[in-house]
Amino acid sequence: MAINKVGVVGAGQMGNGIAHVFALAGYDVMMTDISADALAAAVALIDKNITRQVSKGVVSEEDKAAAMARISTTQTLTDLGPCDLIIEAATERETVKQAIFDELLPHITPTTILASNTSSISITRLASRTDRPEKFIGFHFMNPVPVMQLVELIRGIATDDETYQQCQEVVEKLGKTSATSEDFPAFIVNRILMPMINEAVYALYEGVGNVSSIDTSMKLGANHPMGPLELADFIGLDTCLAIMNVLHEGLADTKYRPCPLLTKYVEAGWLGRKTKRGFYDYRGDKPVPTR
Repeated sequence: MAINKVGVVGAGQMGNGIAHVFALAGYDVMMTDISADALAAAVALIDKNITRQVSKGVVSEEDKAAAMARISTTQTLTDLGPCDLIIEAATERETVKQAIFDELLPHITPTTILASNTSSISITRLASRTDRPEKFIGFHFMNPVPVMQLVELIRGIATDDETYQQCQEVVEKLGKTSATSEDFPAFIVNRILMPMINEAVYALYEGVGNVSSIDTSMKLGANHPMGPLELADFIGLDTCLAIMNVLHEGLADTKYRPCPLLTKYVEAGWLGRKTKRGFYDYRGDKPVPTR
């Protein structure tokens, strides 16, 4: 079965990036969200981001126009039924993801592949609630999607070879590189990245260094393009905490215990860039450390 039409569930940071790269690669994309404002903002952002690619000579004006014409939006989830591949990119809560797949199932075709962009939740468990665990896969893009070259493909225990190979071919058509991960908590990237971010928060919590010194140390001492606290703000502190909880609960090892300071920031609603405050305050002309 050829994959031509792709459904994207969620018009947030990840969803609009996924729609962007699929449309540029020649796929017809239908994006859905419960919010009409979120859908309108996503299409405007995709237009803005592809315009930036045009200005850099990466994309032609013709390709931009064709890509934008391939994107449609709907607030009705079940409109995605005829899609060949549906990628869920909703919030990182298992109950939300399960509800989405439950609603979709009666409306999709027998050959539709279901995928989740989850950064940490068990693919096997999500797949087990559907009528097609063999056609269910983890399709984890990195943020920001148009820039980052990696896609983690996560096989659940039942994912069949045909589904996996089709998704590998899709990743290649997107011009990206796939890495295959087994279905363990947080997969590869976040299994390694999130404990590092959590340890940076512990260093802040314990007074080893302040926000600036920790981030500067890792940028200049370990050649990281962003410091771990700056990166946490970019990802979203609620997402970081959710992934650490998945690691802690799934692997039952105290080394994955979320730092209490990370929990405190999330409780305060200081989630990073998206709320204008996290380890940095983004409300002024330039980010200012909050500790």
